[in-house]
Amino acid sequence: MSRVLFASGASGAIVRSIQFQLNLQPAQIGQYGKITAQAVTAFQRENALAPTGEVNDDTWVKLMTSPVPHIKERALQLTAAFEGHGFSLAEGNFDGAGITWGIIGFTLQGGELGRILKQIEAGQLGMVRSAFGDSADKLFEILNAPIQQQIAFADSISQGASKAVLAEPWLSGFRRLGEEPAVQQLQLSIVDHDYFEPALATAARHNLKTELGIALAFDIHVQNGGISGPAAAQIQKTLADHPSDREQDVRIAIANAVADNSEVARFREDVRQRKLTVATGSGQVHGGTFVLRNWGLAELPFSLSVEASA
Repeated sequence: MSRVLFASGASGAIVRSIQFQLNLQPAQIGQYGKITAQAVTAFQRENALAPTGEVNDDTWVKLMTSPVPHIKERALQLTAAFEGHGFSLAEGNFDGAGITWGIIGFTLQGGELGRILKQIEAGQLGMVRSAFGDSADKLFEILNAPIQQQIAFADSISQGASKAVLAEPWLSGFRRLGEEPAVQQLQLSIVDHDYFEPALATAARHNLKTELGIALAFDIHVQNGGISGPAAAQIQKTLADHPSDREQDVRIAIANAVADNSEVARFREDVRQRKLTVATGSGQVHGGTFVLRNWGLAELPFSLSVEASA
C-alpha cells in the first residue's frame, strides 16, 4: 500500500529536490506549502495517480525517477529543520558554543567546527582562504588557540541581544564556504560517520526498530551527543517500573530521560518538546508544528519501510 512520504509542513533538501522537479520558481522553494501541494496534485492528475497533493511512494518514483531517500536523509532533513540550519548558515555565541555552522550545527565548543575547517583546507586547497579572503589567517590563528580564547573571539564577533547574529566578514565567509558542493559532501560524510552510524547503534541497544525510533536516536546524537550514563539509568528504571511492549512508550521514556539529564537546565524543556515530537510523531518545536508522517518518518518497522526500495 502506498504511503505518504512528504507533505504539508516539510522543508529541506528533499523538499527542494521535489520542487525543482516540478519546475517551481525559486521564490516558492524550500517549504512544502499550498503551491507545492497544488503542483503535486497537477502532476498526479497528469500521470493517472490519486490527486492527493501529497508525495507518496508511487508519486515519488514517477516524479523523481530515483529511489526513495534513505532514512538517513529523511532524519537529517527533520533534524536540520529543528536546528534551523542549512549547509551555509553560521550563528554566533547565542548558547555558549561559540560559532555554530553547517547542516546540523557544527560548533566551536564541541570541536567539530575546527576539525571540519581544517579538513576542508587540507583536502580542498585554498577553499577556506577563497571564502574568507584576508580574514582566513585570523580564522586559522583562532582555531589553533586554546578553547577559552576561541569562545572569547566568537563572543566578540556575535551581535544582537541574543548574540545569535555573526558579524561580517565571518557570516558571508561561512555562507560562501557552505555553498561549495565539495564542502556539502564533506558535511554529509561527517554526519554519516559521526552521527548516523552511532545513532543506529543506539537504536539497536534500545530495541528501536521503527523509522521514528531511528529518527529519535539520530536527533539525540546531533543535539545531545548520545544517551548519557545517567539518562540510560533513568530509562532502565522507567521501563522496569512501567513495562511496555509498545516502542512508543520506550521512545517517550528515552525522550524524557535525555531531557531530564541535559547539561544546560534552561534548555531542558526545549529538548523535551523536541524529543517528544519525534517520539510520538507530532508536536511543537520552536513554535512550529511538526507532523512527522509528512517528513517521511512514521510508526513503520525499519525493515518494512520505504528503506527497502532505496
